[in-house]
Amino acid sequence: MLKGSCHCGNANWSLEGDPGSITACNCTLCRRYGTLWAYDYEGERIAVTGKTTSYTRADEKTPSLEILFCPTCAGVVAWRSLHLDEHGRRRMAVNLRLAELEQVADLPIDHFDGFDTFEDLPSRGKCVRDLWA
Repeated sequence: MLKGSCHCGNANWSLEGDPGSITACNCTLCRRYGTLWAYDYEGERIAVTGKTTSYTRADEKTPSLEILFCPTCAGVVAWRSLHLDEHGRRRMAVNLRLAELEQVADLPIDHFDGFDTFEDLPSRGKCVRDLWA
């Protein structure tokens, strides 16, 4: 199980099982936050505990997700879809930057163009360790 915590420790997440590859997105939110995302569904393999506050984009008429962050230290913990999928599940992602490096160092990073095309970008062959080395 992977675990992450904001800087002050008041907000935490856990992810059971293999997270697969990690996503670095270049959308206007993710690039500013510097996040690395691992995905699943709320109440399934992902759990967020502790106090969080949410942010939804004010410039979107119908936002699709909310960012969950710690109200004390402002660490970005996760994002959560504002809509259920066709199976009644809520997509969610946790920020792997909040995990200890030893837990996530060898996970491969995929890049996603959330700014323009909404398509996966070619792999650069990097893993999380490469960003923190």
